[in-house]
Amino acid sequence: MTGVRYQLHITPGGVPIKSWTDGVELEAEARKQLYNVATLPFIHRHVAVMPDVHWGMGATIGSVIATKGAIIPAAVGVDIGCGMVAARTTLTANMLPDSLKTLRSAIEAAVPVGRTDNGGPNDRGAWSDPHTYAVSATKAIAPALAAVWEKNPKLFTKYDPITRAAQHMGTLGTGNHFIELCLDETDILWIMLHSGSRGIGNRIGTYFINLAKEDMRKWYINLPDKNLAYMPEGTDHFDSYIQAVGWAQDYAFQSRLIMLQLVEDAMHRSELPDFEITYEVINCHHNYVTKEHHFGENVWLTRKGAVRARKGDMGIIPGSMGVKSFIVRGLGNPESFDSCSHGAGRRMSRGDAKRTFTVADHIKATAGVECLKDESVLDETPGAYKDIDAVMAAQDDLVEIVHTLKQVVCVKG
Repeated sequence: MTGVRYQLHITPGGVPIKSWTDGVELEAEARKQLYNVATLPFIHRHVAVMPDVHWGMGATIGSVIATKGAIIPAAVGVDIGCGMVAARTTLTANMLPDSLKTLRSAIEAAVPVGRTDNGGPNDRGAWSDPHTYAVSATKAIAPALAAVWEKNPKLFTKYDPITRAAQHMGTLGTGNHFIELCLDETDILWIMLHSGSRGIGNRIGTYFINLAKEDMRKWYINLPDKNLAYMPEGTDHFDSYIQAVGWAQDYAFQSRLIMLQLVEDAMHRSELPDFEITYEVINCHHNYVTKEHHFGENVWLTRKGAVRARKGDMGIIPGSMGVKSFIVRGLGNPESFDSCSHGAGRRMSRGDAKRTFTVADHIKATAGVECLKDESVLDETPGAYKDIDAVMAAQDDLVEIVHTLKQVVCVKG
């Protein structure tokens, strides 16, 4: 680590923007979104931009936004509490079977993945008969969800949320969510996965984003982007949102732990030597809002595609399929609001990736990884993402690398 790594951008009429983007692309569309956020009147000190930054809904993915007196629900997003979990095992590379396909199939059979039937009764990505782990975890947080529903009766009208919560607890989802088995630099096997608050979190996020937009219209507040609609602290909508978003973040956290247990169980049933999880489990959000203290003030901190990296914090920064990922330790840089990137970051849209890459390209890029190798995952192929080494180099004053992981099995939603 050498000197100041961030680039300073002055925003006319707004707070400064500090971006850790040396050596990585900052697209024009994302830059415009950052300027839009920086001009809002309740932003605290500056906007921090991580090296995996790219266009998002309203606010960029890969940004850290400290606010006083208001929260922007769309900056938190609809996959509330999305994040990562990782755990080191006692298995080593030479203990793995010659064919990893059976192991991938066992994981796919143990954890519902994807989405079918338009999310209906036959959806393969949900439990038709929830696993006992899911039932137990949902029961523990059901009273808090009931309180959210009681306060916001219009939030759930098409289904019983407690039933839906159990059906989705411990399920992977779609898009860039994944389960991976990885080897570290000493050939020790890790379990790592990425998921969030599933359909119920999406419903909560969407509901409150729309409420914020209605409030902006009602109060005749003009914004540079309607998706920056906010909720002022002290209003009923704000208090309801804090209650609901807190529940969704807890749900996502627990759901990742359930999947970790399901994967471990599936591996124990497979043709593997007996093993244990030996490393303290790392479970970190990267789409969430919380109250923190920065630059002498208590603020609401939104990390939209960013991980908390206080000094000593353990975190996970995944690369794309077939490349590599990192277990990191935070350095506690106050200028980033104690944050780091949440991954490599997309360099092209899903549509562009599907138009740009062929199945042959994907097979070459994922050589040595047991994973899907067809057109269904072209939007997630490594070339659709930024260079993870460049991303890590741009933030060497935010985190230090503890372990470097290489995927050997990847299950996609």
